[in-house]
Amino acid sequence: MSVDFGQIRRNEHLPARIAAQIAREITEGRILPGEKLPTEHFLANSFGVSRSVVREAIAQLRNEGLVETRQGVGAFATELQTRQSIRIEQDDLHDRSTFRDLFQLRIPLEIEAAGLAAIHHADADLAKLDEALAAMTGTDKWTDQGIVADLIFHRVVAAATGNEYFALFVGFIAERISLAINAARAAAVLEEIVEVTIAEHVAIRDAIASRDPHKAREAMKRHLLGAANRLDLTLES
Repeated sequence: MSVDFGQIRRNEHLPARIAAQIAREITEGRILPGEKLPTEHFLANSFGVSRSVVREAIAQLRNEGLVETRQGVGAFATELQTRQSIRIEQDDLHDRSTFRDLFQLRIPLEIEAAGLAAIHHADADLAKLDEALAAMTGTDKWTDQGIVADLIFHRVVAAATGNEYFALFVGFIAERISLAINAARAAAVLEEIVEVTIAEHVAIRDAIASRDPHKAREAMKRHLLGAANRLDLTLES
């Protein structure tokens, strides 16, 4: 199969835009149900991005039910009868009220996910949180790679609940909220907002590690309300 994906515009959030383009290939039938997607290496070269960005796009498609991944084999378009119907186009979220509504839904889901993660997480989950934090605090923290690591952090928290539906819905929403991260970075002094965001994530990680669900919920709540404030969103909580 040869798919000419072209170059993605650099001023867009790359994983979301790549996911949207691959999704069109699937929904319009150019990638057939059950067909294997091109390799990460091929996609990264085709889009002109890193493999970590491609992995983030594939994770988004998996959350949407358009793709399934098989360990050591690759990613495949799901069969029609198994596809889930959750899909929100990125362009829809340029409408402020729609974006606010989605962000509002994020609040209770992620707060409860943090609490459950504090109770149910395994050592492997903490290791993954630490890995994401390392990426968020490293030399790439000013770039799109820092945003990718931020999204991975939230997906790991959701997975650590032990409830696959949290992983599904929180992962789906977090991908869409990537717009928020970009918008917040654009609206503030980058150094300040990145450091504040990192500190909030460290607090969430430490609260989860302490196995205190109350502290974990409060840490996640402070982060989400802080993120909303940085976007000038007024949310009920």
